[in-house]
Amino acid sequence: MKKENAVKIFEHKQVRTHWDEEKELWYISVIDVIEVLTGTDRPRKYWNDLKTKLKKEGSELSEKIGQLKMQSSDGKFYKTDVADTEQIFRLIQSIPSPKAEPFKLWLARLASERLDEMQDPEITIDRALEQYMQLGYSENWINQRLKSIEIRKELTDEWKKRGLKEGIQFATLTDIITKAWSGNTTKEYKILKGLKKENLRDNMTNTELILSMLAEASTKDISQTENPETFEESSKIAKRGGNVANVARLELETQTGKKVVTALNVKTELKENKNSKKIKPKNSKK
Repeated sequence: MKKENAVKIFEHKQVRTHWDEEKELWYISVIDVIEVLTGTDRPRKYWNDLKTKLKKEGSELSEKIGQLKMQSSDGKFYKTDVADTEQIFRLIQSIPSPKAEPFKLWLARLASERLDEMQDPEITIDRALEQYMQLGYSENWINQRLKSIEIRKELTDEWKKRGLKEGIQFATLTDIITKAWSGNTTKEYKILKGLKKENLRDNMTNTELILSMLAEASTKDISQTENPETFEESSKIAKRGGNVANVARLELETQTGKKVVTALNVKTELKENKNSKKIKPKNSKK
C-alpha cells in the first residue's frame, strides 16, 4: 500500500496526514485533530477518555480507527491512531468545539486540493509557499525551505534505491548527517531551539538550512558514486556527507566569529527584525 506523508496546516496548527494512493483517501492523525479542536495539552488522554465514552454509548467508531506510522516530534516514526475523512467527520460530532465547522470545511478542501494536485504537481509547491507565507516567513527563507524539501526527497529516493527502510533507518541516517555537520542529533538540535512538536527545519535560519542542504546533497552525491549495498555502508557515507557541510560551517564561523547553530529560530529572528524596524532613532538636539 503506497502512502504519502504530509503535514497540513489548520489555523497555524500542524495536522499529520497520509495519502493512500490506492484507496484515494486521506488518513489523518486523530491526536492532532483533537488537539486542534480542543486546545488541550493532553490530547492522548482526551482521546482515551473519548474512546471509553464512545464504547459505553455503543458507538463502533473507535473500533474502526486504524494505525499508521507517523513522524513524531523527535523525528522518528511511531504508530498512531488515524481515521479517514468520513470517520473524522463522525468524530467531530462527539467533540464540542467552536472550531468544528471551520475544521469540517478544511477537511472538505483537503480532498478537492489533492485532486487538483494530481492533475498539476506545481500546485503543491504553490500551496506550500502560501502556507509558509501565512505563518509569517519571508520569501527568501521560503525559497530556501522549498529547495531543502527537494534536496531531501532526492536523498530519500537514493536511500530507497539502496533498499533502506523508511522510519528507523531513515531517522538514524538523518541523525548521523545532522550530528556530523551541526554537532547535534536531531533531538539535541530541537532542544537547543526550544522545540517540541514543531518541525526542526521550519525553525532553522537561512544559513542553517543552506548547510543542512549541503550535507544532504553531499550524502546523496557520494552514495550515487559509491553505490553502498548495506545500511552500515550508507551510515559511513551519511557521516562523510555531513562532514562536508561541517567544514563549511567551521570556516564560516572562523570568518565571522559567530556560531551558526544557535538557539535562534527563524520565527524569532523575523520577529526581532520586524520590531527593530519599528524603532526609530531619536534626533539629538543641539
